[in-house]
Amino acid sequence: MKKYVYVLTLGALLSTGACKDDDFLDRAPTNILLNDQVWKDKNLVLTVLADLYGRYPDYQSIKNWSDFTNFDEAFASEFGQYGRHKNQDYAYGDWNYWDYGYIRELNLFIQKSEAATSLDAADRARFLAEARFLRAAVYFELVKRMGGVPLVLEPMQYDFSGDPSYLQKARSKESEIYDFVISEMEAIKATLPDDANSKSRASKAAALAMQARAALYAGSIAKYGPTTPQVSLPGGEVGIPADKATAYYQTALKAAQEIITSGKYSLYKKQPDLQANFAALFTDKGNNPEVIFVEDFKLKSGKIVGWTLSNQPRSSAEEQQGGRLNPSLNLVQSFEKLDNTFAPFAITTATGQPIYYTNPQDIFAGRDARLGGTIILPGSQFKGKTVDIWAGYLLGNGTVVTSDALGGKKVLPGKTAEEQVVGFDGPIDNLEFSAQTGFYVRKYQDPTVGSGQIGTQSEVWWIRYRYAEVLLNAAEAAFELGQKTVAADYMNQVRERAGLTKALTANEITFDRIVHERKVELAFEGHQLWDYKRWRIAHLVWNGASTDLTTDPGKATNPSTRPFGLWPYKLYDPASPNNGKWVFRKVLPSQVTNADRFRLGNYYSFISDEIRNNNPKIVRNPNQ
Repeated sequence: MKKYVYVLTLGALLSTGACKDDDFLDRAPTNILLNDQVWKDKNLVLTVLADLYGRYPDYQSIKNWSDFTNFDEAFASEFGQYGRHKNQDYAYGDWNYWDYGYIRELNLFIQKSEAATSLDAADRARFLAEARFLRAAVYFELVKRMGGVPLVLEPMQYDFSGDPSYLQKARSKESEIYDFVISEMEAIKATLPDDANSKSRASKAAALAMQARAALYAGSIAKYGPTTPQVSLPGGEVGIPADKATAYYQTALKAAQEIITSGKYSLYKKQPDLQANFAALFTDKGNNPEVIFVEDFKLKSGKIVGWTLSNQPRSSAEEQQGGRLNPSLNLVQSFEKLDNTFAPFAITTATGQPIYYTNPQDIFAGRDARLGGTIILPGSQFKGKTVDIWAGYLLGNGTVVTSDALGGKKVLPGKTAEEQVVGFDGPIDNLEFSAQTGFYVRKYQDPTVGSGQIGTQSEVWWIRYRYAEVLLNAAEAAFELGQKTVAADYMNQVRERAGLTKALTANEITFDRIVHERKVELAFEGHQLWDYKRWRIAHLVWNGASTDLTTDPGKATNPSTRPFGLWPYKLYDPASPNNGKWVFRKVLPSQVTNADRFRLGNYYSFISDEIRNNNPKIVRNPNQ
């Protein structure tokens, strides 16, 4: 009964309205912009494009700190995230991505851009190039995760005939998707602005940087794919023929060199202190010469990011928040010594006796400056305050006096008054937000006052492409092409900025060096998974074995399956000449109960049953 009342009432209202105002139904809506309105106004088109930029896919970024604990870079010091260290096997869908709705919107934007003759020709051309840039970025993200996917370059429309088969496309070859990304960047690079100040929108350099990275990935899959012949499909949807490797490496080198020789970008070198300089690279948004393409955040617009809020040191936190991301000793010890050698930190003598340090920072001295620029170390500073990381007092008899509360107090032997026996940052095992590995993350931490407050947070940007990666991409491509002298030159530029003044020779450029340099330069920037996958070493490094921490940090394929820590202790032994000095112990957080195991089926993510049921032409990825 009510249904008919509503219909009749609506009809009466429309009838009455028509008598009073014949134009009522022809009025333009005030809360909707029609296509014709949008595509005549540059500013309105820009708002549509901004929404498309905002949906750019990232697997790991500063918008979600916990994804950086998926592998061996860090430990998750938050109770709700401990499960990341308890599951031995990665699920086949852990880095799944399949967003053809986004691709359809990009295709529609491209179609409408091409038809928007009311726009200024230059604006129209730039909008069109930017949309093609974003579409290629989506396909790059898809191919990294899924392998070859259906290549859809027009906004498909269902005709409601009951037969959707004409919309079903088979997967393209993996090489064809990489070729598409590379060719699109070549086609649009001259249309995009050749402007180093254009950082949150696509530029010529951003297109070249994407082209170089995509070609490098394709080249390494072609070269190293034969080491895992099981990771392929007969139709080429997964796997790239080895004979394509050289051409891809040549494309990668050429694209990277076009950025390098343009002279528009350079390594960030504004501060004399090398550690502070490297940290500032990621937070300085004023005329930063290294940054090429970013996702930007702005306090005034309300688009903010909580990386600093989540990860700031607890001892100096502006809110009762922080301390969640604890970099692993696995990563920390990978930063080499200034003589270009690799070694774990010296914590005991050859006979097993502890080594004593006057200050907690001394054990980290003489290392690559990127260490202190990436990691908050015991005794270092953040926002002008000394970080309070120490695990307790070590007594002369080998026992430890500590507390299960941050900054906790107890009475030491021979004394009567309580005093602090553990740092206000920990480490305390199983206490969330304490530095359970002995470290906090430094990269992308915002030094601005208020950035660690819930009501303010940070506007530090997320850098997707920067000049140092371009140099490393060029170095790797040149190495793979047998141009070791060229590779050494590019790599040494990056290393010199880090204080490693002993230049590597051409003969010292090896695969292990390539892997290492990317590991330390690009830590917490979302590269590790994709690098290990394209080199086909992921199943070797994350092999599922509960191995100890490697003693050879410079070896690319050494297993690293559990995040270890390094805890500093103060010696309390009044009778010892070392009383008051510092010793360190390697630890494994108790919440790390299983080793990471990357299986051959993880090299390409799972295409869901729903997708394959809707489109029978989609073949399953291998080893799943």
